Amino acid sequence: MSTPYLPYLVVTLLTATATAGAAVANLSGHAYPRTQADRLGIPHSWIRPLGTLLAAAAFGLLTGLAVPPLGTVAAAGLVLYFLAALGAHLKVHDIQLGPWSAYFTLSLATLLLNVTYQATR
Repeated sequence: MSTPYLPYLVVTLLTATATAGAAVANLSGHAYPRTQADRLGIPHSWIRPLGTLLAAAAFGLLTGLAVPPLGTVAAAGLVLYFLAALGAHLKVHDIQLGPWSAYFTLSLATLLLNVTYQATR
């Protein structure tokens, strides 16, 4: 196991776990996604499709451990997903960005570590 691989592995697994947790919350009908949707003016009908995107991203990150380009695409998709979420927050002047910043930072770190790891292979 090379040195660049360990941070890539740890951050990817952490991001996949957090993303899968968010997907489960969206797909299971948990109250938190509904509360967030209400705050941001997002229709409840979007919650399950957004959960499906999160689940696909988590799966893509894990698949990317075996096929790194897939992990890069999944991480890039998550970065775009959370940039769109930031836009939704800012549109309604919501500055409670703690959870958003955690997910975005994990997604961006995963993308950067994935690209770095692939460049050193």
